[in-house]
Amino acid sequence: MARARRPLIAGNWKMNGLASDSLALVKELAGGLKQAGWTDRELLVCPPATLVRTVADAVKGSGLLVGGQNCHAKASGAHTGDISAEMLKDAGAACVIVGHSERRSDCGETDAVVRAKAEAAWRAGLLPIVCIGETLAEREAGKTLAVLETQLKGSVPDGATAARLVVAYEPVWAIGTGKTPTVAEVAAAHAHIRKVLGGLTAEAAGVRLLYGGSVKGSNAAELLAAGDVDGALVGGASLNAAEFLAIAKAA
Repeated sequence: MARARRPLIAGNWKMNGLASDSLALVKELAGGLKQAGWTDRELLVCPPATLVRTVADAVKGSGLLVGGQNCHAKASGAHTGDISAEMLKDAGAACVIVGHSERRSDCGETDAVVRAKAEAAWRAGLLPIVCIGETLAEREAGKTLAVLETQLKGSVPDGATAARLVVAYEPVWAIGTGKTPTVAEVAAAHAHIRKVLGGLTAEAAGVRLLYGGSVKGSNAAELLAAGDVDGALVGGASLNAAEFLAIAKAA
């Protein structure tokens, strides 16, 4: 029997947030988490690297997890402007997003690069959230499942286990656009991801699969109820405490 998958609601702040407003946001989130008393789901925020330690210190002991948005594959070295997984861990992070579509498109990250970053996360003791997703052109060409399979096989390192891997499915065309796939489309994509994972790890049934792409309080319940959806990777709505908590409640 597959182990129960604990829902994960993760907030990707992207390039947003200064210290004062971010502290107010996470204190409100921590307060909401305490008031709700949830022990059956996890909440994670991924602020910009400049705020990881500040946020981690502010929410220590609250149950709210903190992660990074990206890391370099190497532990240290001559890589100006980059941050290693070890640095994120040292700053108080527990997780790191790797392979987000904005990194893949803006920075040219390939599946091999994403895979190396996921391995770096393991090396540092972080949980990687590996992102995959198709473009609108790929969906319209009927290539969605093939694209997801290729990205998954190329991005997930050998040795993956349910405890060491989270996969986030984010249709590129749904990120920040207000557009979302139908619940049936989300369920089909996640079922395919689970099937492909079956060839990559014996613990595929336990790996948490998140949906991301214009998730908000008003549509979270139906999206999170779709088959094989174990949580959400939330963008803009994670910058609003009430919205983010509403999504968490829907889990």
